Amino acid sequence: MAEIVSLRMARKQKARREKERAAEENRIRHGRTKAERQANEAIGQREDAAHEAHRREPTRTDGER
Repeated sequence: MAEIVSLRMARKQKARREKERAAEENRIRHGRTKAERQANEAIGQREDAAHEAHRREPTRTDGER
């Protein structure tokens, strides 16, 4: 005899497989590797440090101590 299959569960499984396939495509299309994210973070930190290193201290006027 044939195996009895719940159509509701079969539809849900099919939908899950479709969502997983779409998610995999999006990860490939839009994702970045961990190394790329870390490299961009390091570059940003170096740029921030260089920017802060060029900050001028406020100058005192004649009346202030």
